[in-house]
Amino acid sequence: MYTKYKHLLFFSLLFFIGAESSWAQSLSLNKQNLNDYYRRQQLLGNVNPTLSFTSRPLFSEALDTDNIFDPENTLENSSLTNFNSTFTFHKGRGKFTLLPASILNQYNSHHPEGINDGSMIPARGAQIRADLGFYFKYSLLSITFNPELVYAHNKLYDGFPSGYKTTLNLQFPNSKGTIDLPERIGGFHYTKFLLGQSSVRLSYKPISIGLSNENLWWGPGYKNSLLMTNSASGFLHLTLNTVHPVKTPIGSFEGRLIAGKLEESGYTEGLPDDWRYLNAMVLSYQPRWVPGLFLGFTRSFQIYSEDMGSGFSDYLPVLSLLSKSSGGSNEEVDSQRQDQLISLFARWLFPESNAEIYFEYGREDHSWDMRDFLLEPTHTSAYILGAHKLLGFKGDRYFQVRGEITQMALSQTTLNRNRDYTNPLANAWYYHHQVKHGYTHKGQLVGAGIDPGSNTQTLEISWNREIKQVGIEFDRYVHNNNFWYESIKDFRANWVDLSTSVFANWDYKNFLVFGKIKLVSSRNYQWLYEPTWAEVQADYWTHPNNTFNLHTQFGVSYRF
Repeated sequence: MYTKYKHLLFFSLLFFIGAESSWAQSLSLNKQNLNDYYRRQQLLGNVNPTLSFTSRPLFSEALDTDNIFDPENTLENSSLTNFNSTFTFHKGRGKFTLLPASILNQYNSHHPEGINDGSMIPARGAQIRADLGFYFKYSLLSITFNPELVYAHNKLYDGFPSGYKTTLNLQFPNSKGTIDLPERIGGFHYTKFLLGQSSVRLSYKPISIGLSNENLWWGPGYKNSLLMTNSASGFLHLTLNTVHPVKTPIGSFEGRLIAGKLEESGYTEGLPDDWRYLNAMVLSYQPRWVPGLFLGFTRSFQIYSEDMGSGFSDYLPVLSLLSKSSGGSNEEVDSQRQDQLISLFARWLFPESNAEIYFEYGREDHSWDMRDFLLEPTHTSAYILGAHKLLGFKGDRYFQVRGEITQMALSQTTLNRNRDYTNPLANAWYYHHQVKHGYTHKGQLVGAGIDPGSNTQTLEISWNREIKQVGIEFDRYVHNNNFWYESIKDFRANWVDLSTSVFANWDYKNFLVFGKIKLVSSRNYQWLYEPTWAEVQADYWTHPNNTFNLHTQFGVSYRF
């Protein structure tokens, strides 16, 4: 794998122009409370308004802070100890600091629940993730070593019922040879030690290049994103990225180009025994003439390693033309076993109104040509739409309201165009008829953490004061409508989760504390709807398979 990366590494080094080093300390996506805090601060006008928040992790340079984990500068006066975990050397050219020690506990009473939890797995019962590490910087070189230890009880639960219907067994997403999304990853007492949020970088302002295992988040969404989230564990990748917005006469730019390795879970049968090469990028532009507006796109290609060539376009297919016809092919089905995802996004920030709106529109499969796109723009499409507002200010206290809609179910045009394929859902988001593993890493989705073909609507209301936050969230989660349209079809049998969550983030001296209690009512769990004839006669809308799940999270971080 690394032999194949050397050409990309050489190509990336050509971009290094300048002599001023960068601290390039990143804010892990595991610290969601701090990520949300900085985004609220931008709405308040306290963070660089040219920072897009569409390519994360964020870096200390972009946030203009010396200690990214102490944004309110309270530790110096309120620390529990006199221990200074950070020291500099060699006339300030070097730096060493201990990263926060963190523990996250998660529990599910009935079945797996939870997204955007990184290296944690879908599991019933108790689960814990712990991490601790350090950050080292000398001149142009920076090293972040932040490994993670994951343990899950991983109890058995009522999963998809075998023998319910033949079509279900053949087409359900977790069935053999369709996508690498096993219902249960591993057995009882699952334990894994991972590199976590670790990286090695060489950085010149404003460019950084390196080898990283960090989780990435691309796009403006806070609950979901189409191409890159932290719903799976981090994967090893080469990265060339900006560490803060690059100002030009026409506006500011941010971007990231990666080449990585996606691995299989080992728990799904019928898939090729091969890892996949992933080439992906995100680019965001903030026009000089329209303050607060961010326009951008994301794009990714994955291909099995045994199908890789040795040319420039094999290592950097994201730089190729968009349409299939421009590639000179005479067939709509690609000749190589590769899969492309692409999205366009916009975020509009209104600091004077303490608000923002955003959207992301994506295609799982690129159009044959412009005519094809204009005739059927919804083919293999998905979108995210959201808004975020701060209001009710009383001194440094205020309320936050934000909502987000994610639509990933296939349009009818997509279902119709896929009739020639063995699997009618082959071009649904994150599936592919040639890349059998789908858009996954170690058995979890690299993109949005909800099931493929699903839709969600989320509304959150919270009280805020600096880092402190107490709130309530309402979710409606429609599971895999693609599968329901194809195989279930009974309009009473949609699997829909209705949930209410109460959460809090709090800081006290060195501690950052997070807690969440989520009550989930699953209607027609696993799409099971087989009432008796007597039940139907008594009540046509009878609900024979509703279940309840209690989902809790509790996390603590200690800042040295």
